[in-house]
Amino acid sequence: MQLSARNQLAGTVRSVQVGAVMAEVVVDIGGNDIVAAITAGSVASLGLAEGEKVVVVVKATEVMIGRE
Repeated sequence: MQLSARNQLAGTVRSVQVGAVMAEVVVDIGGNDIVAAITAGSVASLGLAEGEKVVVVVKATEVMIGRE
């Protein structure tokens, strides 16, 4: 898979919760979780399930940074 996006994080699917239209996919990235909201159709077409190796691609303009 080749993408122009630079923010790519390899990980493992920890859980998938599919609703009527949307799904929540939790991906373990080196002990940290990233949660993605994607369509239920995308879960089906990608064959996502717990334990699958995936790559999370983050759109840089949608990332927030917080500080205490």
